[in-house]
Amino acid sequence: EVQLVESGGGLVQTGGSLRLSCAASGFAFDDLLIGWFRQAPGKKREGIICISNLDGSIFYKDSAKGRFTISSDNAKNTVYLQMNSLNSEDTAVYYCAADSARTSPAGAAALCDLGPRRNYWGQGTQVTVSS
Repeated sequence: EVQLVESGGGLVQTGGSLRLSCAASGFAFDDLLIGWFRQAPGKKREGIICISNLDGSIFYKDSAKGRFTISSDNAKNTVYLQMNSLNSEDTAVYYCAADSARTSPAGAAALCDLGPRRNYWGQGTQVTVSS
């Protein structure tokens, strides 16, 4: 069964750090596009940083530049999101999503901009930044 499971969210103070994990099963992991999305109350879900496990390319939004990094561990079938210098604007539910790198022509950028072509989403993990 196709499954994505996020973990690592929680409460952190302004300026702090968190590392989120997305464990994938039911996929050919080496061929995946995997991305991180977030949704705050009253706002649309947006892609923030995405990676292609096929060629290693990374796409990120301006809001993540210089603060967030994404990495992939194929031995554990897990993608990580390291978040530093967190502020109140980062408070949201964070989701991971997946698509096929071999059949998506635009790669990581397309995943972050358009979302997955199938309904491959995790359940989400809450990140709350307090001040």
